[in-house]
Amino acid sequence: MERSEIKPFIAKRVAKEIHDGDVVNLGIGLPTLVPDYIDPSIKITLQSENGFIGLAAVDESNPDKDYIVNAGGQPAGVEKDGMFFDSSVSFGIIRGGHVDATVLGSLQVAENGDIANWIIPGKMVPGMGGAMDLVVGAKKVIVAMEHTQKGAPKILKECTLPLTAQKQVNLIITEMGVMEVTDKGIVLTEYNPEFTVEQIQEATEAELIISDDLKPMC
Repeated sequence: MERSEIKPFIAKRVAKEIHDGDVVNLGIGLPTLVPDYIDPSIKITLQSENGFIGLAAVDESNPDKDYIVNAGGQPAGVEKDGMFFDSSVSFGIIRGGHVDATVLGSLQVAENGDIANWIIPGKMVPGMGGAMDLVVGAKKVIVAMEHTQKGAPKILKECTLPLTAQKQVNLIITEMGVMEVTDKGIVLTEYNPEFTVEQIQEATEAELIISDDLKPMC
């Protein structure tokens, strides 16, 4: 798989986990590609933790492009039925369990669902942002990330980086496969036919449980 194909491939598969009527929060980076692949017949509401709901795409014809930004500081628009509010309301929505799904990138995920996605010690970062609240408050936590980092596994037996939260990840989607986090471990439910199951396991430190109903990603 060409590197240029990886992120769109992951985003397209993540889009199938989003359902009609969902309130969804997207992390920065790869997750922001997900709306490009959502079925047009599905109506979802995108929430941004910096204070609005009804996030919309932005283009040169959008009058909002010069003064509205999403939580990652990228230009954004707002739907006609969108709403602006302060941070206390925004995080009340998240902490109150009103977000159906959040899609986040990650540095590491452990086989028990621990997630580390906010800092590498010794490197400057802008802060955790809303990640700590989102992974605890959202009804479903989907991690969308590349399977490895410079060849090193990112799906581990235990995270070695500072945690964002413990045991909160529900689903991991990479260019290699789709994995559900269960109380028995990580179950590989779908695989990318460009890789064998053996190759996927070799790129994963955690021991994968192979689903009896294993299917190709589509």
